[in-house]
Amino acid sequence: MATHSHINPNLKRKKEAVNVERLFNELQSGQVSALSRAITLVESKASGDSAFAKAVLQQALPYSGKSFRLGITGVPGVGKSTFIESLGRQLIERGKKVAVLAIDPSSNISRGSILGDKTRMEELVKSDQAFIRPSPAGTTLGGVARKTREAIILCEAAGYDFIIVETVGVGQSETAVHSMTDFFLLLKLAGAGDDLQGIKRGIMEMADSIIINKADGDNQLAAKHARSEFKNAVHLMPDKDHGWPTQVLTCSGLNNIGITEVIEEIENYTTHSKANKSFTKKRHSQELYWFHQTVEDAIKTNFYNRPEVIAKLAVLEKEVLGKVKSPFDAASELLGL
Repeated sequence: MATHSHINPNLKRKKEAVNVERLFNELQSGQVSALSRAITLVESKASGDSAFAKAVLQQALPYSGKSFRLGITGVPGVGKSTFIESLGRQLIERGKKVAVLAIDPSSNISRGSILGDKTRMEELVKSDQAFIRPSPAGTTLGGVARKTREAIILCEAAGYDFIIVETVGVGQSETAVHSMTDFFLLLKLAGAGDDLQGIKRGIMEMADSIIINKADGDNQLAAKHARSEFKNAVHLMPDKDHGWPTQVLTCSGLNNIGITEVIEEIENYTTHSKANKSFTKKRHSQELYWFHQTVEDAIKTNFYNRPEVIAKLAVLEKEVLGKVKSPFDAASELLGL
């Protein structure tokens, strides 16, 4: 039995090696299963899959770049899934094909939020014009983010023209999503300790639009108050390169209120940024960012995987802790190898 389970993955891989061309053709013809398989290849850590992933991405590259990429962030409980479902449904009604990619750096601890998105976006999941995919949590956010960026390319080659990249509003994940999207949307709640004092300035500065969600029922007054507070705060932020003033809107994902205004906001931004060429400029700087980021990641990985570095690292760590060497001298010695 054990022998059988060892053989299977290799057989499967050989099969895929022969069919990269066919896999890409199926992906391009709109087969969701082919897109899922291609993303699984890209996400795979198995060394044998890397060449196939590169081959599929190489074929996808000329067909990428034609979508609109929207980044969405907000703390757990802000209503991201409900908001994305309402937004996705309206976009589909307007003739768009929508892909939702989720980065969840925390799921290896909580096993939680993002993987539940498919069950929460029931209507969107049913549509043949929508594709929802969670990214597996990795040991490094950079790795997860890079795979998501490659998944964007595959989704675009598969004909999805509106890509939503969702992240839990914690840690560095916002920076990663901001570096791969055209428009960055921050979802907030009113009257839940999630107003001005609960927001990091960095995320505020990144946001192209701030949406106060759950502005319904008894919460409408609080949402209105939160909106004016955020509007005042936004005026204190430095101007962005694209010259688009950050707008603050209210909406209710649950009741589908204010979603049309959000879409109009995105359309206005797109017209504005394409007219002043900042849209293309931003895309170009993102391409170069990911090029340099990938080089840096590879150098770091290769360095730490070298046998002489592995052998010396533990010794130097002990010497640093024992105050025998300063961290700087130890680093210098390690790099000298």
